[in-house]
Amino acid sequence: MANPQNQAVSNEHGGIPWKHVVGYILSIVLTALALWVTFETGFSKQTILIIIFIFAFLQAALQLLMFMHMTESSEKSSSLTGKTQTGNILFAAFIAIVIVAGSVWVMSAGHAKHDHHKMEMDGHKMDKDMEGMDH
Repeated sequence: MANPQNQAVSNEHGGIPWKHVVGYILSIVLTALALWVTFETGFSKQTILIIIFIFAFLQAALQLLMFMHMTESSEKSSSLTGKTQTGNILFAAFIAIVIVAGSVWVMSAGHAKHDHHKMEMDGHKMDKDMEGMDH
């Protein structure tokens, strides 16, 4: 006599894992679309980068949902664990985006100020060089 629990486990692992197949095909499609946008369209470099970042974000979300089982939990009766895990991932993604965007902003603002300061210093140096030539 077979144990009903063992039979349920074997049914879960049998057959084709359609969720993984669909995720794999969608990953290939997103990668192909990114390549097509890069090589076959006449968009500007900035537009191409934005589109590639959007495709990358979608592919990361797809990977988390389809392959990493982000919304699944070990307890079948409670979906709270899956929702908590999803919330934690989204919060981590938000923090990462804020850190990267803030770093780029601070570095570009500092670089612009440094260039402005350098131009002022070069202007003063040229003025002093011109004064030395007059004498």
